[in-house]
Amino acid sequence: MRRVNWLGVSRTRLLRIDGLDLHVAELDAVDGTPVLDIKPWFAEFGPRGEVRQAAWATEMLRDYF
Repeated sequence: MRRVNWLGVSRTRLLRIDGLDLHVAELDAVDGTPVLDIKPWFAEFGPRGEVRQAAWATEMLRDYF
């Protein structure tokens, strides 16, 4: 499979751990993409305050997910 970028960065929700298998939801990746690292997400490391973005970005991504 040809990909523009073999690495991706995605935030996901951990559903459960089954031995060495992690079951996740809402992962924005192509099936078969290797997972190189997993890190927890802390609200303290997220943006401070409201996030602003251009109206065209909201329009472009409206039906993306």
